[in-house]
Amino acid sequence: MVFINSEGKFNDNSYLIDGQLFRMNGTLAIYIIENDGMRIMLDTSSEIAVRKIVKKLKEFGLLPIDKLLLTHSHWDHTQGVAKLKKLIGDFEVLASEKAIDDLKNPERINEPFEYNVAPVENVTPLKEGDIVDLNGLELRIFNFFGHTMDSIAIYDKKNKNIFTGDAIIDRYDYETVTGTFMPPDFNETELLKTFEKLRNMKDKLNSISLAHFGVWTDEDFDKILNEMEEIHFKTKDAIIKWYNENPSLEYITAKYHETFTPDSTMHTKENILGLELVVSWLINGLKFSGFIK
Repeated sequence: MVFINSEGKFNDNSYLIDGQLFRMNGTLAIYIIENDGMRIMLDTSSEIAVRKIVKKLKEFGLLPIDKLLLTHSHWDHTQGVAKLKKLIGDFEVLASEKAIDDLKNPERINEPFEYNVAPVENVTPLKEGDIVDLNGLELRIFNFFGHTMDSIAIYDKKNKNIFTGDAIIDRYDYETVTGTFMPPDFNETELLKTFEKLRNMKDKLNSISLAHFGVWTDEDFDKILNEMEEIHFKTKDAIIKWYNENPSLEYITAKYHETFTPDSTMHTKENILGLELVVSWLINGLKFSGFIK
């Protein structure tokens, strides 16, 4: 299998749990990395998803959680921190050093998405090159800026896998793909540097674990690396063009579906509201970064 989207263990040390963003399957992946009894969890999904996530942690024998690493400060990756602590007990929270202020004072991140995230305090800052040690399993931190200016990736050398959060691309399945130019601080120059950084690591990898969604291996991993820039520019340029033609969200979403996701079983014509929400954020990302005036 080259695309892994089922819950459970997918390499010697890593597990995937469906974070069920918006109560939908396959919308946000929660990853747990375990070695010799020590565990780190990547991201939390939304607050309403936490109880189901904890149930899965119990089913897979993945409690306690020792550390939680937040790949970036967007609401869908951080909103569940307090509830998770309430349900399973305390753990160390880690994030990019660039994320500390927005986690502590989340109003700037909350506003463009119209979601509420409580402050996250006492976060251990991480920077490029830092190592998170899980009883001998070394996870190296890379700055993967662009989607946000606090996005980090986690490189697992042993298993030749990299966890990228939202930093590269959102490919929920073979037929559902979106760009990652989200508010409030999308930076295209940094995103292109991140694409190049990942491509330069290709020989050290055979899989990429996306937050939205799943583990892409072998030829599917190669396909993502080969298509990163193309998907970014095609989706960005198309949305700008459609916005200039007609700024109606319904019009742009219909054009996006027709052009990029016509065969998606997640975003169908009959169930287009989820795609409409994503497209609204993409439009706002382009507005915040000055591509749409």
